[in-house]
Amino acid sequence: MNTRVSIVRCSDYSGVKGAIKEALNLIGGLESVISPGNRVLLKPNVLAIRPPEDAVTTHPAIVSAMCELVLEAGGIPVIGDGSGIAKPGSTTTTEAFRASGIEGVASAVGAELINFETSGYTEVSVPNARHFPRLYVAKAVLEADVVISLPKLKTHELTLYTGAVKNFFGAVPQKIRKQAHALEDRDRFGHAVVDIYSIAKPHLAVMDGVFGMEGNGPSNGTPVLAGVVMASYDCVSLDIVASELIGINPLKVPTNKAALSRGFGTRHPEVAGVPLQEVSLRFKRSEGGITAYMPSFLIGILRKQLTVKPFINTSNCALCKACVMNCSAHAIEEVGRTLKINQQKCIQCYCCRELCPNDAVEIKKSLLLKIVTRSKT
Repeated sequence: MNTRVSIVRCSDYSGVKGAIKEALNLIGGLESVISPGNRVLLKPNVLAIRPPEDAVTTHPAIVSAMCELVLEAGGIPVIGDGSGIAKPGSTTTTEAFRASGIEGVASAVGAELINFETSGYTEVSVPNARHFPRLYVAKAVLEADVVISLPKLKTHELTLYTGAVKNFFGAVPQKIRKQAHALEDRDRFGHAVVDIYSIAKPHLAVMDGVFGMEGNGPSNGTPVLAGVVMASYDCVSLDIVASELIGINPLKVPTNKAALSRGFGTRHPEVAGVPLQEVSLRFKRSEGGITAYMPSFLIGILRKQLTVKPFINTSNCALCKACVMNCSAHAIEEVGRTLKINQQKCIQCYCCRELCPNDAVEIKKSLLLKIVTRSKT
């Protein structure tokens, strides 16, 4: 497989189609993966019900440009994703498509918009699986002729960085996502995500790095201008370069580490276009992921003393119970008219924090961790 990764400068979404086209030409063009009449699934990151300016979801301009380019290549673009649960009793993905501007894109270009939550899943076996020998995967992913990942450049409290590979976490139902988080270990979680990725078999990735998210991503961080669009036929190679671009050691990212160990991607991809060192940044790291940067021997000895625990700020909590629905450890309890996290049960996956629509879940570092890190993230 061609593992080349292209980087093109783009500081404004108004010029993003030209930047994407240039990025694609640098790796071999869109025509290399699309034949006339192909049904092409575009998989953006539509994590939550958030507007484009929050930099939580793939920007609609990226999705629009890709739809147009697919049409120009003779393909039939369809757009699909499955969001996290944010409102009990509602179909979050439908609302997230609308809030993100992607529903409007689909309508404007005449592309089918597929909600993975309601369109159904198919059970498949996973060859050489590490955690999921069988999976339920969105029918739209399995039935597409071509699958293209459209990730957002973001930090992540559990995996440190999230990109083209982890984007396919949205292609499985909530039950499987909870099972993956319940593994209670970053490396094991990384392999679980790669199990999913191995079935999705994407043909291409185009990353929205115009504005990314630093700090407490993937949903509670700060939007930041990164000024790039990236592309690769290999999602793992793109993630290797993208994580390095924002100042994260690629081998600290559990999905990168797991994928490389299983023969996906390459540790040192060729970079085309703008040299990596010319656009490299240092994104602020997530608070939840801080222990991943510490020596393993220290964590092994002082695991209970070096913690970053989530807690619920009751003044912000609207009692929507999205955190309760998403907690794989069943650690969130209702006490009277408040929600509390049982720290004895909590596995520190930070899903409650990631999917809270009211920013009510905060984190607290242990005293020893504050001393060791000098309160810097």
